[in-house]
Amino acid sequence: MSTGNSRVCVRMVGHEVEESYSALSKEQMSIVEMPLSDPPLCISCCPVNGDLLVGCKNKLVMFCLKYLVINPDFSVLDFERSLILHIDNVIPAEIALCAGYVAITTELDVLILKLKSVQKGADDTELCAHKINAPEKLVDEGIKDEAPSAFSSQFESDDFVICQKPMELLGEESELCGISVTLESTRLNTEDAEHFQVCYILYRRFTPDLSSFVFSVEETKLHSLQMLPMYQTGSFTTDNRKTAAKKELLSLFCFFSLPHVGYLYAIGNLVELLSTYQYSEKSEQAVLTPQFLHVITSNSLQCFTVRCSAAAARDEDPYIDTTVKACPPVSLDVCALRMQLFIGLKAICHFKNHIIILTKADTEDITERRRPSRRLLSRKTGSVTLTASSESESGWNLYIVNTISTIQLYKEMVDYSRTYENSRTESCIHLLSEAHLLVRAALMDPGLMELEEEEELLASFKESCALLGDCYSRFDTKDYHLSLPYYKMSDLSMTEVLKRMDSEEDRAQKYQRGFIFYLNHSLYEELNEELSKESAAKVLQIFHLAEPNQLPHVLCSPCMKNVCPSMAMDYLQKVERIVPTLVVTLTKAAMALKMGDLETYKREMDRYTETKMAYGFIVEPRLLRQQRRGQVIPTELALHLKETQHGLLVASVLALYENSKIELEEANTYFKMLCGRNDDSVPQLLVDFWEALLVACCQGEVLQELLLKLISQYVWRLSRMQYPDTMPLKTTEDLINSCDHYGLIFPWVIFMMSLGPRSAKVYPEDLSKLQSLLCGPSVNVTSVLPFLEPLLEDSNAGLSIHVLCTTRMGECEKSIDKLLERCPEAVISYAQHELKDDKRALWWTKLLPELCKRTRCPGEDYSILVSALKETLSVVAMELELRDFLNVLPEDGTAAFFLPHLLQCSQRKLLT
Repeated sequence: MSTGNSRVCVRMVGHEVEESYSALSKEQMSIVEMPLSDPPLCISCCPVNGDLLVGCKNKLVMFCLKYLVINPDFSVLDFERSLILHIDNVIPAEIALCAGYVAITTELDVLILKLKSVQKGADDTELCAHKINAPEKLVDEGIKDEAPSAFSSQFESDDFVICQKPMELLGEESELCGISVTLESTRLNTEDAEHFQVCYILYRRFTPDLSSFVFSVEETKLHSLQMLPMYQTGSFTTDNRKTAAKKELLSLFCFFSLPHVGYLYAIGNLVELLSTYQYSEKSEQAVLTPQFLHVITSNSLQCFTVRCSAAAARDEDPYIDTTVKACPPVSLDVCALRMQLFIGLKAICHFKNHIIILTKADTEDITERRRPSRRLLSRKTGSVTLTASSESESGWNLYIVNTISTIQLYKEMVDYSRTYENSRTESCIHLLSEAHLLVRAALMDPGLMELEEEEELLASFKESCALLGDCYSRFDTKDYHLSLPYYKMSDLSMTEVLKRMDSEEDRAQKYQRGFIFYLNHSLYEELNEELSKESAAKVLQIFHLAEPNQLPHVLCSPCMKNVCPSMAMDYLQKVERIVPTLVVTLTKAAMALKMGDLETYKREMDRYTETKMAYGFIVEPRLLRQQRRGQVIPTELALHLKETQHGLLVASVLALYENSKIELEEANTYFKMLCGRNDDSVPQLLVDFWEALLVACCQGEVLQELLLKLISQYVWRLSRMQYPDTMPLKTTEDLINSCDHYGLIFPWVIFMMSLGPRSAKVYPEDLSKLQSLLCGPSVNVTSVLPFLEPLLEDSNAGLSIHVLCTTRMGECEKSIDKLLERCPEAVISYAQHELKDDKRALWWTKLLPELCKRTRCPGEDYSILVSALKETLSVVAMELELRDFLNVLPEDGTAAFFLPHLLQCSQRKLLT
């Protein structure tokens, strides 16, 4: 490191920097020296992270950019030689490095590799060495043989070259190219070092142009190797773009060129050839940008379109080609935008929208150099060496060409496309697609920071989408369906699109397939837009001429709310004469109802049975419900059915659910809105729907959800003694006979309910349905208990429900206690039904002791308890042996009064 008063400080990579350097750095220019063991042939810098790659004979050396922290307030840039790629028998002509991808070209070969980060093995050996079709070799530069000057083997003679066949290998197939690549890690800190393995991405081999024997190898070799990254941008909204501070790599492209043909590959998520560029004359050099490919020949600067933005858009959004979004295809033919003449073009590079070109006006040597050689194609024919004068050569010029702004070029392309509107449809669409991709590429530029420029680009983007939508709507093309996504991306309303079509002078082309496709889907998607009466009438006329069978579906769209019903009836009658269908009839009924013509409405509804009409609602659900601003809205027809044919309404919504036309929660909301309920109360129509759904044998989670909904609703009404708002469609008996989830009500429950008068305020069906569900096989009693808390045990109704639950949970002792306490009359009936099989012993272990204990204290229920005790003793005496029977009797003599009865029971036992 230079010190003192020197104006230049030279630092060597890998050496520590003294802390005193921070004081000198403000006055010194710093140079970083990178020693190389071999002469460098080419170099490349990664545009993503700043790493360097140096190409030498048979090897590539990578230097990683890093920061050296001198002190907390000062850090400097530095490089570390981190990796060497040993590639046998290769002398690279050009190399490129970008985000871990490495590209190498020789005169006629291209190889692209990816350095993939891997973990070290269990034995701490590196997993990065990767060889294909080559024996393992030690890295020893001193014993390597001289390598040929290309990947492919070329057998030489004095005057001839025998070339191998051209070859293209993509992805995993490129490993078969036979090229050995070995990695050598050279990081100083091996513990923290990142380890890599090689993945082969692309291999392509060309052959010299043999169309004319006068050309040499120099006239056909590859040039202009370049990698182009494109970054993640998110959607085209200002908020999303401005918050993305860190650039995230989205897509990567690689370009290389022969003198007369250029090749552009996508090498990111998918390896594929995007475009092939044919030049009108021999190229000298080319540079690729996200929007253009600039190529120089000896006398002209040419500009071509590229497809990088189309490929990147699909990497960013794999579902971009849908009915919502679209993008011109990657396979779109490339266009030559313009050609500018220059004399003696030598080199080209670019920065943003600036093209820098180097020329030499003196053409004497150029003419001599371009003179065709008379020799045959030979490996020993090198490039012509120019004799340089000892004095400075004159005629060199440096030009900076500002390319036209994106917005201006976009406008020119749009204006130019109008010349093809009436004659060459595909050319018009092609030009507009080019303009669209031009703006899209500009919006994907992470360097786009000015808000005003971005807003202008977004406006142009939407305009280009509208123009493409117009093309696919008005022209008869195979891709007519693209009218829908392009119109959607343009943010045009349906009314605005209709006006654009009406503004066209040529009215013969207005109703092509693309326009009908757009209208059809827009009306089906239930947009939050209501067409005016005039626009709705226009839509009716369009479909009457183009697709009359779609008229019923068009009229069911919420966009057509303002349509004239009498006009709609006229059109429907015309359609019915041609294609009479159930949906046409139902739509006519809806229009008659809208006009207030109840006679016509009844006549149309009486033409079919309820079952068939339910099928018609499956075909067109929007006859019953529409969606506006994300909310389900019942139609006027549904409101009328609620008052007149609520059975048909429930059956129709059930049919919609079974055919996946409506979700369960959506149906719940629908019935509440239909009945005008904005609170948590549940209308009887919704309860009818839940019961009908249970009858339809639903299973799984939906079954348990429905059971809980029904039980909670039954309990809610019973606890508040509230009647349903409408007469239920099905009685308890109907549900028991038609649904397995409703069980026969147990005899002891029926007996309990017969003991006392029912309250006039309690609707008996709710209680019996709740009892039937709890008697059925499907209810999970544990999950039901929280819903039963509002139902008290102070009545036989509430007591029966709670006893049913404790019994279903296997707690028969607890149930017996409840009955003895609150309803002893039912205890024997309960025991006769429930105390069987494994519960049989409860007769003498639970019921008998409890009855004996309770009969000691005479009260209001004394006679009932004594009668129950007699029945219990009869059962126990018949079930047990005499000795066991006597053992269960109480020892205090309470049962002495029953000795004659016990003796008789014992005798019956002995006889049996």
